[in-house]
Amino acid sequence: MLRRLRENGPVVLVPLAWTFATAAHLDLLAVRTVLIGHLVMDLVLVAFAALSWTAMREGVLLAWKVVLLVGLGVTLLGTATLYASPGNLALLRLVVLGWMLVPAAGLAYTGRHVAGGTAPWVYTAGAGLSVLGAAAYLAGPALPSGPLAVAGLVLVGVGQTAGIANAVYQY
Repeated sequence: MLRRLRENGPVVLVPLAWTFATAAHLDLLAVRTVLIGHLVMDLVLVAFAALSWTAMREGVLLAWKVVLLVGLGVTLLGTATLYASPGNLALLRLVVLGWMLVPAAGLAYTGRHVAGGTAPWVYTAGAGLSVLGAAAYLAGPALPSGPLAVAGLVLVGVGQTAGIANAVYQY
């Protein structure tokens, strides 16, 4: 059962995370709720890394292990910032950008290294949407709740969800 959850869970967790991030940017969530969400994400990432460690030794899975570990660092930075300095929007924005761009690198790598019959273009498109979303997010105002920032969050959510959905489908 844990294996099945590990293999299929990300297809639910990735869009959930981006929906949560978008809701936070729209001020639909309290800072305490976002902090609790980060704590949950910290635990999920640690559990996923521990359960997947030996399976992620080479190739594309090794690249995703790196994404996972860097992402954990990014999430821990977000957790610490939300706890100690929730008004530090520049640092919180950096955390969001980290989660936009680190998986984009993983998607781009995956698109270049998977077999042609596994729809590598989905990963490449997902990476492109993530980078485009990050650019839109950065182009928005310093307080990232404007329409451009939200559009960026949505683009990233769609791109990363497409990539993980393809990975689950192909696996």
